[in-house]
Amino acid sequence: MKKSILMVCFALVAACVTINVYFPAAEVESAAEEVVKDILGDDQNTGKEPEASNEQGALMPMLKTIVKHVNPVSWIISTAHAQEADINVSSPAITVLRDRIKGRYENSLKPFLDNQAVGFTNAGLVAVVDASSLGLKDRQVVNKLVADENRDRDALYREIAVANGHPEWEDQIREAFVKQWTKQAKSGWKYQNEAGQWQTK
Repeated sequence: MKKSILMVCFALVAACVTINVYFPAAEVESAAEEVVKDILGDDQNTGKEPEASNEQGALMPMLKTIVKHVNPVSWIISTAHAQEADINVSSPAITVLRDRIKGRYENSLKPFLDNQAVGFTNAGLVAVVDASSLGLKDRQVVNKLVADENRDRDALYREIAVANGHPEWEDQIREAFVKQWTKQAKSGWKYQNEAGQWQTK
């Protein structure tokens, strides 16, 4: 009986460890935030929460230490496992894609985001919001910009998954970027909600 109980306990703990290490959602979210902030710049309306008071700031490290030592799962996860949660967003292929997306945003795409001709989709891409608002010449330019941007964004999500040894993470990585594109969009920009409807930030 005791042996069975121990086996169940170990199985539960192993399951927790597998979930925590298999897809590090918080680390991916943080990596996506870093990449999007680098591309769009720091002047975005991200709606950050106010910083904690000095007393709260001093207590946080102490609380984290207590939780770490009290949590039995942390006794089992090795340092090697903890390091596996570091998300690589700076491989040569990723760097090329990031630079291309950033350069396109700064040199071409931003005006069309500002005038709401282009918006962020709920698939982590960009799309023309209202083609009728564009002249024929601008429409051709925007269509090419959108196609180039979406090709690079798709490649970026794929390369981040591959660079971290988990190609199957691509969909989750894309979801993290969807949140960050929307969160860091400037006031007045267009974005799609989960239902695919265009909203104004």
